[in-house]
Amino acid sequence: MNRQAQAAVMFLLGAALLHAGATDLYLRYVKAGLQPLLLASGVVLIAAAVATVWYERGRARAAHGTGHAAHGTEQAAHGTEEAHAHPEPRISWLLVLPLLSLILVAPPALGSYSALRSGTALKQPYGYGKLSTSDPVPLSVVDYASRAAYGHGSALHGRSVRVTGFLALDRGGAPYLVRMALNCCAADAQPVKIALTGKLPPVLRPDAWLEVTGTYRPGLLHDPVNNGPIPYLKVVSARPVPTPHDPYDETWNN
Repeated sequence: MNRQAQAAVMFLLGAALLHAGATDLYLRYVKAGLQPLLLASGVVLIAAAVATVWYERGRARAAHGTGHAAHGTEQAAHGTEEAHAHPEPRISWLLVLPLLSLILVAPPALGSYSALRSGTALKQPYGYGKLSTSDPVPLSVVDYASRAAYGHGSALHGRSVRVTGFLALDRGGAPYLVRMALNCCAADAQPVKIALTGKLPPVLRPDAWLEVTGTYRPGLLHDPVNNGPIPYLKVVSARPVPTPHDPYDETWNN
């Protein structure tokens, strides 16, 4: 891989990052708050590619612009010998693979398969925000689960809540409403789970997204993977919804 090829790969990778950052595609890889850094990375890669091409063209003009033909011939021959003596490593072409995967493959968001093989990542928050006065109260999976598990549902008694997540079924068929929570990117995504009881839909399809309206039910399950707490939600109604714009829960770090 010569310098021109390296520059081409950098340019295409930068363009792919800009495309992903300017569309919803980047949400499959990183959290929304990292969009500016992703866009900046694309700009830097494109600038580096343009600078490399400019520098190589300058070198080529300088090498061929000398008035000493013999010296130029000798210099070119020496450059050819040096290129043969120190070839660029072929393994560098592997840099094209992540570029192709970014351009050609848009991976789906992590779903029930990953959720059931990872223990719940629910942790006690430093505090809780004030609940909305609307009825039902809109809550994220993380917010409801932390209030129910660690706040003992004190703010949830007598309130109707609305929570959206995807469905996961364990080996016994028990349903969970799940959202994958991000610290940084999809590689470190961890599930937060809510056990569903009450008026469940007649057909439960794993990975289907549901908007569930229900009420707090006391009690906890313990995740069989890591013994973490899984609170209950008593379902009053549930309806299928499209996959959200951002399938990951970013209230994790709030």
